[in-house]
Amino acid sequence: MKINGDFSKRVVEFSDDIPWVASPMKGVERRPLDRLGEEVARATTVVRFAPGSHFSEHVHTGGEEFFVLAGVFQDEHGDFPAGSYIRNPPESKHTPASEPGCTILVKLWQFDLADRTHVRVDTNKLGRVNDAQRQGVAVSPLFQDERENVRMERWQAGASHPVEAEGGAEIFVLEGSITEAGEQLPKHAWLRVPIGYDLNITAGENGAKLWIKSGHLPFVTAPHGA
Repeated sequence: MKINGDFSKRVVEFSDDIPWVASPMKGVERRPLDRLGEEVARATTVVRFAPGSHFSEHVHTGGEEFFVLAGVFQDEHGDFPAGSYIRNPPESKHTPASEPGCTILVKLWQFDLADRTHVRVDTNKLGRVNDAQRQGVAVSPLFQDERENVRMERWQAGASHPVEAEGGAEIFVLEGSITEAGEQLPKHAWLRVPIGYDLNITAGENGAKLWIKSGHLPFVTAPHGA
């Protein structure tokens, strides 16, 4: 299965407009943003857990990265409220659940398979640094290695600047709105731009809070056998 599988093209999805699709696990539904593969896939997805739903314990052979958009995600490692950023590296395992229900942005099979770094960050408690080169932009780093840079950025209303996309980039609008290439992207819109794209964005009248990942698209592969 391929969904937005041409990584040489700019792609926008308004995730709130995508119909929910049932997953193999009762009470868990998905909105696909991109996908290479079937049930085992390199995928970017918005996932919703109904209250009281859960998955069986499983291993993330290719790693799992997610951001909690609403509610509380739970597993044996803790309770993670909205605003939590988690990286479960390749070969890690857990038993996901949500007693109150939650919605998360999930990325699967997008790690260096040798990565063993766990990350668990509550961005509600995370500081931010004003970007000296981009007035009106404050950055909260989440993760960085030789393959990618993941961060949360807060843009003041009307701020307009380039975003580094030499290695490609993805933006998920957590709050507010932005405009890119003449297109307005509201809350929960997702933008993916290819390697070398000239990415410039302008924050809307209420500013914007953005989840951004850049530099990672040279490493796109589908899971073996997918």
